[in-house]
Amino acid sequence: MVRSTESSELLSLDEVLETMADVYRRRVLVEMLDHNPQDDDDVQLPEGITIADDDLATLRTQMRHVHLPKLEDAGLVEWDREANVLRRGPRFEEIRPLLKLMDDHADELPDDWI
Repeated sequence: MVRSTESSELLSLDEVLETMADVYRRRVLVEMLDHNPQDDDDVQLPEGITIADDDLATLRTQMRHVHLPKLEDAGLVEWDREANVLRRGPRFEEIRPLLKLMDDHADELPDDWI
């Protein structure tokens, strides 16, 4: 579902869970809790994320054509495709409490949750 980021309605739980259904989207969002790329020159992958070399090209394609557009459509990130820069979107603060909860309890959650 493509969603207008100008809507005054809060994201529904179903929309949040659908958007966060993929581990890579969750990891992007959790990483943005502490590091808003607009403020950082060199944001690294979160600790514990490893990607096999042969999967890296596939992941880059999926990020560009699936994951980042979905996060952008939900208003959770702003993505400058030309500069390949992410910033927190206008709706990011709506999900901050959930992301913070997940991050604070990462050691209690299954490995693939974040």
